[in-house]
Amino acid sequence: MDPVGEKAIRASFVNCSKGEAGRIHLPVGLAELPWADLDFLGWRDPGAPDRSYLVAPRGDGLMGVTLRVPQGVRRSFTKTTVCSMCVTGHPGSGVSLLAARRAGPAGRQGNTVGAYLCADLACSLYVRGRKRSQLAGRHEETLPLEERIARTVRNLNAFLDKVVEGAKIAGGKESAK
Repeated sequence: MDPVGEKAIRASFVNCSKGEAGRIHLPVGLAELPWADLDFLGWRDPGAPDRSYLVAPRGDGLMGVTLRVPQGVRRSFTKTTVCSMCVTGHPGSGVSLLAARRAGPAGRQGNTVGAYLCADLACSLYVRGRKRSQLAGRHEETLPLEERIARTVRNLNAFLDKVVEGAKIAGGKESAK
């Protein structure tokens, strides 16, 4: 992923208002992130642990989505779970169910799309071995790195497609208004 700045990140969100996007807490140290190792930028809101954000390159621009941990979801701290994006296994609460409000009219009606993702949204780093799950070494994947990266990007795009499904396109980007 190419480095992106605050203005581009805030303008990329498709499932919240411009005002909401303007109030999002961006990740600390944005300029120092390992951009070459990222397929998408994902972070948790330090002030609201139930909120997360994901920004990914799509077509000729960026697409950002706000994510929330749904209320009433029980987490097992004893079971192993697998991220639906990067297929990394984590013990306990290393994977979270995150829900994105759909873009456009569906989102205004309260419709959401959910996925089980690495709780820290560091899928790109897990795939490349830059970050290791606590289960690392027990369940090593034999798929070559390039194919793991391609699978992660396919899974990411399938999730993002569901977020914008049926939304009107305005200015090359789906409208969330």
